[in-house]
Amino acid sequence: MNNFDELLAAVPTGLWIGGRQSDAAEGGVFDVHNPATGEVLASVADATGADALRALDSACRVQGEWAATAPRVRAEILRTAWQLVTDRAEDFALLMTLEMGKALAESRGEVAYGSEFLRWFSEEAPRIQGRYTTAPSGNGRILVTKAPVGPCLAITPWNFPLAMGTRKIGPALAAGCTMIVKPAEATPLTMLLLAQVFADAGLPEGVLSVLTTSDAAGVSGPLMADPRLRKVTFTGSTRVGKVLIEQSAQQVLRTSMELGGNAPFVVFDDADLDAAVDGAMAAKMRNGGEACTAANRLIVANSVREDFTAKLTERIAAMVVGPGWEDGTQIGPLITEKQRDSVAELVDDAVASGARVRTGGGPVDGPGWFYQPTVLDNVATDSRIVAEEIFGPVAAITGFDTEDEAIDAANATEYGLAAYIYTQSLDRSLRVADALESGLVGINCGVISDPAAPFGGVKQSGLGREGGTEGIEEYLETKYIALES
Repeated sequence: MNNFDELLAAVPTGLWIGGRQSDAAEGGVFDVHNPATGEVLASVADATGADALRALDSACRVQGEWAATAPRVRAEILRTAWQLVTDRAEDFALLMTLEMGKALAESRGEVAYGSEFLRWFSEEAPRIQGRYTTAPSGNGRILVTKAPVGPCLAITPWNFPLAMGTRKIGPALAAGCTMIVKPAEATPLTMLLLAQVFADAGLPEGVLSVLTTSDAAGVSGPLMADPRLRKVTFTGSTRVGKVLIEQSAQQVLRTSMELGGNAPFVVFDDADLDAAVDGAMAAKMRNGGEACTAANRLIVANSVREDFTAKLTERIAAMVVGPGWEDGTQIGPLITEKQRDSVAELVDDAVASGARVRTGGGPVDGPGWFYQPTVLDNVATDSRIVAEEIFGPVAAITGFDTEDEAIDAANATEYGLAAYIYTQSLDRSLRVADALESGLVGINCGVISDPAAPFGGVKQSGLGREGGTEGIEEYLETKYIALES
């Protein structure tokens, strides 16, 4: 691992506060593991509540100055950060593969996707608009302006260590907000490297802080109880999101919540089955299935279900499992042993309820936390695997006969993040897309995330939108100024 050691030696391991590294207040550290081997990659500073307030002090000291910084200047810093991430794409990709486990090709894709939020919001920074109109009564003028919300807290997940950060940092900085980021305990290294990149790009000290910690509640709690914090943005489970929403009510914080998903992937009888299988491979197996947009339920017309299942099984059975940095690897390990066990429990429950294993169906022997790419058919609609996020490389297939049955099955969940439709009928595409209770709908495509499009869900999948022209609005307050004529 000599080439890995050189990369790891260049990554900050302290807390990032005030534009530089520092030790945690109590001097604690915690280990970051490689999920492919279980070995320790690095030990990083373990922040406490005192460190969190120190980061908030730093953010508040420079909030006014950063808000007053010309939009073009903010834009150029974001643009420079995009260029630096792009220049160091291989470093970021390998680092994500080491700490999260995904195949290197997947990591490279995330660098391209994640860095684009920095370029996109660099272009949005100078385009923050208000309006000036005559009052309908004719007795004055209405002036509407936008102002940054203020200091923000971003809590990011482990499955996309770079993109889930840039998707929040980009619009916050573009809007003129300072930000504190608490990355996931399992994958803090990518965010620390990004903090260094922002410093290299010329971001003023204190505008961005990164708090690595093994005690998420101990860090986020004091921040959210402090009236100086004005917004919290979170990507993660609905369970944790609900707790944060409750806590945010005490200070009436602005919130953006990108929570759980249970995406239906609906294949109608007129679909191009080869294209549908390609789409299912992308929607289900991207990131090893560890994505909130992953196709969790493959709902296939009974008249074509066996043909679709056979084609998909052949593709999934041929996938190469191994450490993400090895040539040819398509599926890396799951993030932790606990997550692998959770996937195994869902599969075992489905099989006990009558599901048939077409390929895979169990953990991979040896070091690391690997699970076999798996296809299940004849899945009972009351199985846990239909109701819960799988977050692993398991495709669960059920059937339907009519369009209304497909829509009802797709909507039969408390979640509403992503959904996918495969059909060659334009009328059906639009009709079903309108009927689906989902914030994102892909029609004949299995990858639908785009920095230029709004990302977010309905029902218990979250609040607010990230990306697109809508993304920056999450970090802006609207002010009305009355002008007497």
